[in-house]
Amino acid sequence: MNPLLKKADSALKIWRSRGLTGIRNHLRRLRRNRREERNYRRWIELHRFTADDRRELEKQIAALARRPLISVVMPVYDVEEKWLRRCLETVFEQVYENWEFCIADDHSPSPHIKKVLREYAERDARVRVVFRETNGHISAASNSALALATGEFCVLLDHDDELAPDALLRVAETLVEFPETAFIYSDEDMIDERGQRYAPKFKPDFSRDLFYSLNLITHLSAYRTDILRAIGGFRAGVEGSQDYDLALRFIERIDERQIRHIPRILYHWRAIRGSVALSADEKPYAHERARQALREHFERTGTPATVERGIYQFHRVRYALPEPLPKASLILSGVDDAAATVDRFQTETAYENLEIILICANEPKNAALPDNVKTIARAGLSTAASLNEAAARATGELLCFLDAGLRPRSTDWLRELAGFALRPEIGAAGGKIVDRSETVLGAGLIIGFDDAVGIAHRRYTNDADGYFARLQVINNFSAVSARALAVRRALFDETGGFDAENLPAALFDADFCLKLREQDLRVVFTPYAEFVFEGKDVLTKPAPRAREFFKRRWRAVVERDPFYNPNLARRGETFTIEIGNRNTP
Repeated sequence: MNPLLKKADSALKIWRSRGLTGIRNHLRRLRRNRREERNYRRWIELHRFTADDRRELEKQIAALARRPLISVVMPVYDVEEKWLRRCLETVFEQVYENWEFCIADDHSPSPHIKKVLREYAERDARVRVVFRETNGHISAASNSALALATGEFCVLLDHDDELAPDALLRVAETLVEFPETAFIYSDEDMIDERGQRYAPKFKPDFSRDLFYSLNLITHLSAYRTDILRAIGGFRAGVEGSQDYDLALRFIERIDERQIRHIPRILYHWRAIRGSVALSADEKPYAHERARQALREHFERTGTPATVERGIYQFHRVRYALPEPLPKASLILSGVDDAAATVDRFQTETAYENLEIILICANEPKNAALPDNVKTIARAGLSTAASLNEAAARATGELLCFLDAGLRPRSTDWLRELAGFALRPEIGAAGGKIVDRSETVLGAGLIIGFDDAVGIAHRRYTNDADGYFARLQVINNFSAVSARALAVRRALFDETGGFDAENLPAALFDADFCLKLREQDLRVVFTPYAEFVFEGKDVLTKPAPRAREFFKRRWRAVVERDPFYNPNLARRGETFTIEIGNRNTP
């Protein structure tokens, strides 16, 4: 189809399904995408690896306390010669030289494979090659390559991809600085047949719930060799998602604190015909195998959860709710009409064991309210103090704080939040808030953004993927907003509730969530608990004194939110590329 006709057809489909708002939102997404493409080209130029960088890194290598041997593990099957050679050369271009290259050819029919691999093995004794006598597919071939490894860590490489020149050095540096490390991953981008780089993935530090939604790790990934062997290496039967299955089984054997993220682009994933890098639809079977691998992970860990297909080909995890359902206390703030609010939420909430606590401007008069409803007057109380007062009156095992101006998109919203908030390893769960024009108002909080706290994906359109699909999948943030927040009652009390003394009007929710994070509890954002705010949204800006207090208390997180990559901007719009700072060599 002619490109212009294709665009017109696409616009017509959007118009028919979503009207003028859909067209407007689509144009906003296109503008954002084009801007970020330009920004990444500028970022690449700023961070281009130079001869001066190499000389500086050679000095750093000389200063390393030790130089661990790293095994690059690569299965090969019938790849074009030019891509194989380019891949091999990027290993030889590494500034860090204490490596071995462990390669297994999976009985490729093309004669150039043996020729090229033998050529490189003769060129350098660090290249070790095995030629399999039968084709066993990628898991078997990867295990054959793994059998050659003698290094402390194994770095996985696909036969047509490229490593950045400093990739292995960054792995070695991490091992020296953090000797307890068992698993490493880095940021990555894609590279096309012309050598043009695009689509950077500036990842968060390890986010378990994002990893359950999609393969956060992909490339570059590095594993402790002894643990890799202890779990049996790659598993047959999950080809297409063998790396995801491997990572799931690997993290079962280690503490999450042994996982290290290197926030540098160390891997370039080749996008060519037949590659998942080009399109997720190239290997449709891989997605269901990934979901099956995730189901088996939950079975092995004794976690009562189901795994479904979510948006696109991402995964949706649902945790089983206890039976009988624990009592939930729904705390509604900003109530104008008590009776109407109660009627609405009882209709819009499918949760059998529920009490409702209304925070009203003044005590409602002559309101005939059901027995499961309590009211408190906010008069004279700050926002944080009124929420604390409501929590003190609550009798539920689960507390759910909600802005009364929100309308749930589905009646199972509380069950969705409860499924996460009632898990012992999770501290709090929050939902997504949009306005009537389908513009995002709330979807997790970013610490250190705009000098204190920013709202993730604010002003994005609701049908946008968001960065790394984080607007549309279950994932982790350092905090979620009290406009839609669920937490176990016992945990709320143990943590001391919201800090009404120092943070009376704003930032108290972020502060509370960070206290949960200090206890090694996860904070979860789920887009499957979605709300529409029908009023005019007004951001409450923190008072200067409160802002400074928050920054002092949480200085380390303000400087580096683990769920927000340092290569992304900290002002303006969230998840945009920060061009101004060059990574030091």
